[in-house]
Amino acid sequence: MKAVLKISAALVALVLVVVLGALTWLTLRKPAQRPPSTEVVERTPERVARGEYIVHHLAGCLGCHSDYIADRYGMPLKPGTEGQGGYVFDEKVGFPGTVCAQNITPDAETGVGAWTDGELMRAIREGVAKNGRALFPMMPYTYYRAMSDEDVKSVVAYLRALQPIKHQVPLGKIKFPVNLMIKFVPKPLEGPVTAPGDASDHLGYGKYLVTVGGCMECHTQHDDKGQLVPGREFAGGFVMEGPWGKVVSANLTPHPDTFMGQATKEAFVARIKAFAGMGADDVPVADPGRNTIMPWRDFAGLTVKDLEAIYDYLKTLKPIENKIVPFPDARDAKG
Repeated sequence: MKAVLKISAALVALVLVVVLGALTWLTLRKPAQRPPSTEVVERTPERVARGEYIVHHLAGCLGCHSDYIADRYGMPLKPGTEGQGGYVFDEKVGFPGTVCAQNITPDAETGVGAWTDGELMRAIREGVAKNGRALFPMMPYTYYRAMSDEDVKSVVAYLRALQPIKHQVPLGKIKFPVNLMIKFVPKPLEGPVTAPGDASDHLGYGKYLVTVGGCMECHTQHDDKGQLVPGREFAGGFVMEGPWGKVVSANLTPHPDTFMGQATKEAFVARIKAFAGMGADDVPVADPGRNTIMPWRDFAGLTVKDLEAIYDYLKTLKPIENKIVPFPDARDAKG
């Protein structure tokens, strides 16, 4: 009996050593990464203009990295805060700790002014910060990795052109064990990345825009671990709660019961373009229970050509039945 107890104790000790060793390895381990490029991006007017288009109207960078006007429909940016850092996502809205959208203006002390162009490009598409740590994938680098080399250079050129704002943002803190698991999310790019051409690959170009725009992330239901539910891509149902209230993302598949299933291309474009030209002060105050974080004003700045490519790609998706009540806290609780 004593021999059995000794063997059992030895096995328990061995398991503890293995577990502690694994935890130590995970704690010290850095995410998969490659050295940042040493390239210095040439800041041509064309690149800055293209970067502005991507940052403001497609990738939605400033939607997280700025302050906002919470009571107006679609949460427009607060003028003068563009890029200074934004909302703190915490456990109140379902995050495992706190995630803080950082200052991405070229301020050298509190922003990214001390980052090299290569470090910025690596962070945007590969999820690795200047100091080598893994970025929390709330920063949608898993989608931005599809961004072409030329487009990411344009983004960097535009970020460098932003007005520097001295605004310190805390780094945030992710709880165990998620703080260790996110180290496995970053993935180095394996080679050059190009974008499909609208003329040569119209549907591929639409998919490119939808991917870089991060549409699937919001318009897919998440499980209790924050992961997308397989087989429900683009079918909506993701419940998002915050200062805007509660909103449920729409079904973007072309099921006959959805807007995408019924809308003509002209109606789709018109619905988004309805917000074009609105300044922050022009956006109406949202009715109780009917605010949203859908960046209507941002997407309204996309060209008609790009919106048509997005429409054509969404129409190729598998139709999925999923009736959505987008504003469950509204008085009538209907769409």
